[in-house]
Amino acid sequence: MATANRAALSRLLQASVGQVAPAIAVQVRQGGEIIHDETAGCVADTLFDLASLTKLWTVTAALRLAAAGKLTLDQPVSDWLPDFTGERPIRPYENPLQPGEVVRVTQNDGTVDAGQVRLRQLMIHTSGLPAWRPIYLQPAGERRRFVLDTFFSYPTGTRVVYSDLGLILLAWALEQAAGQPLAAAIARLVTEPLRQDTTAYGPITPERTVPTEFCRWRGRRIRGEVHDENAYSLDGVAGHAGLFAAVGDVAELGQAWLDVLQGQSDFLPVELAREAIRLQAEDGPVRRGLGWALWSPSPESASHPLSQEAFGHTGFTGTSLYIDPARELVIACLTNEVYNGRENRLIGAFRLALHETVCEEIGN
Repeated sequence: MATANRAALSRLLQASVGQVAPAIAVQVRQGGEIIHDETAGCVADTLFDLASLTKLWTVTAALRLAAAGKLTLDQPVSDWLPDFTGERPIRPYENPLQPGEVVRVTQNDGTVDAGQVRLRQLMIHTSGLPAWRPIYLQPAGERRRFVLDTFFSYPTGTRVVYSDLGLILLAWALEQAAGQPLAAAIARLVTEPLRQDTTAYGPITPERTVPTEFCRWRGRRIRGEVHDENAYSLDGVAGHAGLFAAVGDVAELGQAWLDVLQGQSDFLPVELAREAIRLQAEDGPVRRGLGWALWSPSPESASHPLSQEAFGHTGFTGTSLYIDPARELVIACLTNEVYNGRENRLIGAFRLALHETVCEEIGN
């Protein structure tokens, strides 16, 4: 990578650290080598709330169990969670960003048989489940039941609706298949084999982490505990959110997937990894694999500057991980952009600029 090009990425990070987020950490790898590793507004090895990047660890752990014959992708969720069964009504769900409002996915007022939903459909977000529900507002002893008894928001398989509830259920099924609690299963199946020393569920010593949003529900700015209210209410350990990590560990997860796809690792069977990044569901510009978001034709998508083989994921706090097999490229970016609140967010434009700059750096 030319010095001038490295300077372009550094300028982007330094210009963004005050405007976009108080803290930014980026690691770029190409061909298995770290070609850019920089922090702005924080020190190296600072831990960030990964938010929905947690889903990648959950799905990777589930796929490792599938590879070991402990579960199958197309078995019903109810095989592992017997209470997740029976006919459920289709209803609008609560809008997480506009309290008091609801989101209606379909005009269909029928029902869905929860017992027919498959693990695969949780991973590709076609289960019919609502995107979100206010778990944290339920009494502590009723939160699990609230999820297991949830209504649906559209007929299974007819739309792609990114669902936190789906990954919460996947994690509970994973626990049953693994025979151990989620945090221990994630450690055994993913973080320990990949030597991800910083990746863990919270709470984390505040001094090791960057702060996120001021939480009105908790009445304080969040630091060292998960930002996501629902994950927090589930004791901070959930399939959709809750992990903290430094940027190198996030890049290592991307590298592990790239190595498998290139036949350089047996962390996962290559056929299963290819299945995970195959187009499984599509809804407008949204294209999904197993857990992963695939390259999108939308010019505003963070994946758009990358090749059409690219896949990745984002997190609400301002995090992202993208892998581009055609370029042998891994781009991990952690920020605490949500520190500035949930309105007038700049993280989308920043991710796009980051990926454009990286592609310019490597010359293609």
